[in-house]
Amino acid sequence: MSSVVQILSPQAEELQAKRRELAQLRKNLADMELQLSTEKAELNLFEIRYQEVVGAKYAEMDIVKAQVLSLASKLYPKADTFREEAESAREHAKEYSEKNEKVTNAQKEFSPPENLKKLFRRVAKKIHPDLSSSTEEREKRNELMAKLNQAYDKLDEEGIRSILIEWEAESPIEDTLELGEQLERVVRQLAQIRGRLYNISGELEDLNLSEMFQLKNNIELAAKEGRDLLQEIANDIEEKILKAKARIRDLAHEFI
Repeated sequence: MSSVVQILSPQAEELQAKRRELAQLRKNLADMELQLSTEKAELNLFEIRYQEVVGAKYAEMDIVKAQVLSLASKLYPKADTFREEAESAREHAKEYSEKNEKVTNAQKEFSPPENLKKLFRRVAKKIHPDLSSSTEEREKRNELMAKLNQAYDKLDEEGIRSILIEWEAESPIEDTLELGEQLERVVRQLAQIRGRLYNISGELEDLNLSEMFQLKNNIELAAKEGRDLLQEIANDIEEKILKAKARIRDLAHEFI
């Protein structure tokens, strides 16, 4: 009994090796995109919580500060800085209030189930812009990738599935390419994916080094010790507000 052993040309062997490498990199890319999207969503929700608990206190503090400075400007009418600082404090209070209005009805928790993460990876591997072979295709993939991240942020499984359906329905049928052209395309995709992986690593590093992310970590560590650090910060601001209000009473008495 004999068997036929297919002998591949060096170029065909290289193409197979590059395709195996591409498959692994596509998996890595989907994992990294998932990590980035998850960390961004978690940080966004933390910022909402921070704004509700602490931001409101800062707004109140700025209002009180503006009152103190306004009274000070009446006591010392020649000091223009008091009036300017009072106006600045009012603007800050307005900014905090506007932010609070935007987060009133926002999503309060981000806990994607494992099946949703798996679906995200599956769709990302298919539609990722770095797999494009033309400018037009990249634009379409970019649009779908943005939709994917938005749907994932909302924990919208149906929305993610609809993106996959849209891609499979509209994705162009690839023309038959010569061996060399196939190899060239795979090599280009590998370079694009490596570039994106590098950029994601940079984005994650910047995210992890941000002040808000560090605060989020500190609060999570404190929670494990049974402390509500966010509320402690709010309470500290409240104490400052009470002291400032006492100062207002003293200044008002001096003015009278």
